Amino acid sequence: MSPKALEKSKLLLRQYYSVIRGNLAIRRSCSALRRHYSAIMIVAGALLLAYVGWQYGDMIYSQHQLQRQWAAQQQPSANSTRQEAALDDGLTRLSVPRIDLAAVVVEGTGHKQLLLGPGHIPDTPAPGDAGNSVISAHRDTFFRHIYELEKGDEILVQRNGRTFHYQVESKRIVEPTDLSVLNPSKDSRLTLITCYPTYYIGPAPQRLVVVSKRVGETEKQAAEGVGVENTALKSVAR
Repeated sequence: MSPKALEKSKLLLRQYYSVIRGNLAIRRSCSALRRHYSAIMIVAGALLLAYVGWQYGDMIYSQHQLQRQWAAQQQPSANSTRQEAALDDGLTRLSVPRIDLAAVVVEGTGHKQLLLGPGHIPDTPAPGDAGNSVISAHRDTFFRHIYELEKGDEILVQRNGRTFHYQVESKRIVEPTDLSVLNPSKDSRLTLITCYPTYYIGPAPQRLVVVSKRVGETEKQAAEGVGVENTALKSVAR
């Protein structure tokens, strides 16, 4: 064999051993990864559960604070009557007896707002006013059970020292692009919206819409509903 051919053979042999060593290194890395895969998945799952738990805990605490604020605002000061105190509370409370829901409504439907409570869509009338007032909430928190509502079920809204009574008229499933649920109305309506299906894993593809109509109005002191604070917290944690 000529020196040139011998040198070429040595080069090919070195390249071959280099590939073998590379493959062995890859196999050792994969083997190590497989050995640690279970531990990695356990840690990732624990972190995910911790994050979800923190989110729910923060939501319950924030709603509890809103309920305490509501309760405190129903107590008249030394220089005001109970009615005057109630008229200045600035908070709206939503109650649905059938599904054991009572929660203070926040303004807006952004991510941060919906972590605190059901959110009133700003471009719609305030709950209790004439027109179509729209409130939205997550399907896995405050509005988890609104799919159970049926025609005739009662919904209560307490705002500015007054209690507004609504009765469910209909519910339907719509696409997220269907904005007709926001259309104004001449009468006083309350529309509740959440994602659907309720127990869908991942981003839900549709929306559940529950429409109710105001059927009467009773002037009440907002303090009459202070006792539902604990009920609200139970409904959040369900």
